[in-house]
Amino acid sequence: MIAGHFGFSAAVKSRELQCPLWALMLATAWLDVVFVPLYLAGIETLEHAPGASGYGGSIIHADYTHSLVGALLLSAAFGAAAFAAWGRRNALVLALVAFSHWVLDLVVHRGDMPILPGNLGSLPRLGFGLWRVPLASMSVELALVVAGAWLYWRAARAAAAAAGHGERRAAVAGLFMLFGGVLVLALDVTGALG
Repeated sequence: MIAGHFGFSAAVKSRELQCPLWALMLATAWLDVVFVPLYLAGIETLEHAPGASGYGGSIIHADYTHSLVGALLLSAAFGAAAFAAWGRRNALVLALVAFSHWVLDLVVHRGDMPILPGNLGSLPRLGFGLWRVPLASMSVELALVVAGAWLYWRAARAAAAAAGHGERRAAVAGLFMLFGGVLVLALDVTGALG
């Protein structure tokens, strides 16, 4: 769900024009950004799902970064860091976008997302498992990319018109967003992203 996260950020940018796009993109990937060093340290792990391969074919043991409480804490930390630079509204938007990562992952992940960090209490793990149906998962992710790019283009077109600029810059920005999202999705689906 890499491209879908970025598509969602583009959609948010279309409504929150004052929020830096790069900060929205970082926020949507924040849980994975924190996951990487924990993965490299062997604290969080990946394993192949039985009978699955390629796109969505992993069970992700991100017991800290992708636990419900861990995601809430990391999202709040991201928002708190943003507060000093961009104020309360942007901090809230960025914290919510960071937490949207967990919500979108809930849809695609197999039941591998714990409620408490470290799976304390061995509570049931969450995940609706849409990755078990790769075509459906790819379709949802593509829909997020297309909707995000379209909403971003509409907002860019309105901003260009208000500033007295032509629509060409808005079209280029929207197409870049669409092309980038589709490219990332294609790389993810083909396994080129790992």
